[in-house]
Amino acid sequence: MTGYNVTIKETSRELTARERIAIKDTTDVERLDACTKDGNTVIITPVAWAVLEVHNEKAKDDKDYYNYVIVDKDNTRYLTGSESFFTSFREIWDEMSETGEVFEIKAYQRPSKNYRDKSFITCSIV
Repeated sequence: MTGYNVTIKETSRELTARERIAIKDTTDVERLDACTKDGNTVIITPVAWAVLEVHNEKAKDDKDYYNYVIVDKDNTRYLTGSESFFTSFREIWDEMSETGEVFEIKAYQRPSKNYRDKSFITCSIV
């Protein structure tokens, strides 16, 4: 697609060529905003993550933005652009990766204190 480019900015580990191609393809991912709508939660056992830098000429607002991909142990890939989610996720990931222990996170939405009738995506360790 002309005017659309995705580059991998950061990953949790070194990826193979096949993994790099797959992680940049966001057409077949679960979108956390949709999965966590209406009070739903998603339990993820993360095994990898990536920060994608996206340039999209057809975007309405900002043509340059980040997407965050979390890979579950069952190979399901979850996508979000939520900074609040990724900040919480990285705090958990960084702390738990030091232990080597397998862990799960719960992704969910909470009402925003700053914007009326808006919510944000975040996560907690299970």
